[in-house]
Amino acid sequence: MALTGRAPLLVLVGLVVVVLLPGWGAFWAWLALCAALVALDVALAASPRAVSVRREALPAVRLGEPCAAGLLVANTGRRRVRGVLRDAWQPSAGARADRHALDLPPGERRRLTTTLVPTRRGDRLADRVTVRCTGPLGLAARQRSRELPGRLRVLPPFSSRRHLPSRLARLRELDGRSAVQHRGRGTEFDSLRDYVDGDDVRSIDWRATARRQSVVVRTWRPERDRRVLLVVDTSRTAAARLGDGPGGPEVRLDAAIEAALLTAALAARAGDRVDLVAHDRRVRARVRGGSRTALLPTLVEALAGLQPSLVEADWDAVATEVRTMARQRALVVLLTALDTSVLDSGLVAVLEQLAARHTVVLAAVDDPALARLARARADAEQVHTAAAAETAAAEREATAALLSRLGVEVVHAGPDELAPALADRYLALKAAGRL
Repeated sequence: MALTGRAPLLVLVGLVVVVLLPGWGAFWAWLALCAALVALDVALAASPRAVSVRREALPAVRLGEPCAAGLLVANTGRRRVRGVLRDAWQPSAGARADRHALDLPPGERRRLTTTLVPTRRGDRLADRVTVRCTGPLGLAARQRSRELPGRLRVLPPFSSRRHLPSRLARLRELDGRSAVQHRGRGTEFDSLRDYVDGDDVRSIDWRATARRQSVVVRTWRPERDRRVLLVVDTSRTAAARLGDGPGGPEVRLDAAIEAALLTAALAARAGDRVDLVAHDRRVRARVRGGSRTALLPTLVEALAGLQPSLVEADWDAVATEVRTMARQRALVVLLTALDTSVLDSGLVAVLEQLAARHTVVLAAVDDPALARLARARADAEQVHTAAAAETAAAEREATAALLSRLGVEVVHAGPDELAPALADRYLALKAAGRL
């Protein structure tokens, strides 16, 4: 049973009765009358057990996008149901206006919708459904809560997909399928054609020239069917907050996922085979191969529920996983942090081993707060803070230079710039024939 706002108001009306008829008798008589009216209202209220509730299945949505969660509510009793229904979800599901007014005649049903705007990736779960049936006087209600399982799958937003068309245009230029004057250089032979002014004389095929009695040059295309392995670090460094994203506070892992998705989509369009592994001290997600059309949905589904773990990364286990998944030469992209604490954990030795066999790219997300702190120098306190920020930036650049000397390609940028920067580095490596 539950009391509505009218019940205390009815009790307060008794103050008038007490003033007109002073004495304890009038007081207790009025309380007894109020209790009797409340009991009558509860008896006349419809039973919440007569309300049947069924939840509709929900499609997957991207982070930050609204979704309508539907409930089918039916009155299976003989009394008219008036009251309120609450569709409760966990807070990160972002339920808005989850209380719905009920007015159901016997035998009828309604469809109620709750708007969800999720603020976190992964599975957002429904809590329970509460039905409150008020009596005809509106003083009290009968209430019942029941478990009604529901799940909303929240996928990464993939906001970096806006950079994909421009990178695909550059890829077509490299591959020679667009109207450009020269084909992009690569290491795979494509075809022969007549020499024109401006062609590189080193591309002349002298045997074909001798046979055709005219100068013929070779054309090349970027490599195809190469292996690209994306390694996403999900250790404690991935939990660092970098600002606000489309669904709420953004951590370093969110930016790494955006970069991985854009690079994977671009590599799949280029004809390369893409694998992915998310690792800290153990494998959190793994995607092996897959067709070009099914790769991106598979990656999005695998990365949807990925969350940072507050543990140190086991880089030796990561190296073992890389050697298992990439037995031949491949492009290994490691998405992690670029700071001295990570390098002191044994990452340098692992990168040196991997660079001896593979083309290794380390992609790191820069904290935009450091740049803001370095620019603020209004007073002495801000100057000291700016000096600390500049020191951190200098250490990051020194670390990048150290890794470059070991043969590791380093890409570091802000949360919004990392994905296109990594895609540009992939295109540069493909154009240079280094995959």
